Amino acid sequence: MNAPRPADILVVEDEPKMAGLLLDYLRAEGHHPRHLAEGSGVEAVVRASPPDLILLDLMLPGLDGLAVCRALRAFCAVPIIMLTARSEEADRLAGLDGGADDYIGKTPFSPREVMARVRAQLRRAQGRVAALPSTPQLRIDDGAWQASLNGLLLDLTPAEFRLLRVLAAAPGQVFSREQLLDQLHDDHRAVTDRTVDSHIKNLRRKLGAACGSDPIHSIYGVGYRFQWPEQKPATPG
Repeated sequence: MNAPRPADILVVEDEPKMAGLLLDYLRAEGHHPRHLAEGSGVEAVVRASPPDLILLDLMLPGLDGLAVCRALRAFCAVPIIMLTARSEEADRLAGLDGGADDYIGKTPFSPREVMARVRAQLRRAQGRVAALPSTPQLRIDDGAWQASLNGLLLDLTPAEFRLLRVLAAAPGQVFSREQLLDQLHDDHRAVTDRTVDSHIKNLRRKLGAACGSDPIHSIYGVGYRFQWPEQKPATPG
């Protein structure tokens, strides 16, 4: 079986020696690890730059690993391997029920086992990506003001939801900034072209974090178009 490609792996571990050991082993296997020592900053880091996999310690200062895992599962499907000194069945089940893909005890700790689990999760994740349809599955629920991408709920502001609804309803159609401005707010507050650009930037980041693809295209001097790579433009009525 082919080994998974080098991956961007986020290690969330507050024990310096343990973190250093994991980082060394990951680098030795060709991966590109990043490190955080507490749970409170994980969500922001993952939203800004989604990793391919997360090694997540259960007992973290501030926000514990279980709370971090649940927060991440609200908007992304990145593989999560939870690490903990706790070995009781109830703790393992809590981690898995909270959204972790795997659970490894630190006592005794085997770096080689961790690397084997990392390889297994990366292979599974790459298999899931290969099995996805060529056009990601976007679902928009007007009644609930919610949108999901490939089954994952998108954390959108009302303005982002409105923009996505308009753009996705007519794939391939180019919308000017003025047209999109009319859709942003119900109270007709004063907004500018820069406001549209800011919302579009955030929307593109969230779509990319959910599926690794950005369907919103900038049309220089005009506006924006929504179109997945395999999606045909809308036919004029």
